[in-house]
Amino acid sequence: MQINSIKTFILRVLHLYVDGFKDLSNWGRKVWIIILIKLFVIFVIIRLLLMPDVLKKDFKTDEQRSKHILEILTNPNR
Repeated sequence: MQINSIKTFILRVLHLYVDGFKDLSNWGRKVWIIILIKLFVIFVIIRLLLMPDVLKKDFKTDEQRSKHILEILTNPNR
């Protein structure tokens, strides 16, 4: 019975959002498009530019990477 109440709650929340997005005005849709573009820029473009994969560049295998991380975590004053 608990699973049915969770499913019912999730479905109600889903319907709330679907109905809300259907009733958006033209202005509201533009705002959501701007928000989605900003999120894309923040999470994709900036990550590619500012956060290079240093471990892949410095170490060739996963085993070397894991040993390096383990050493950093166990000996932080190194």
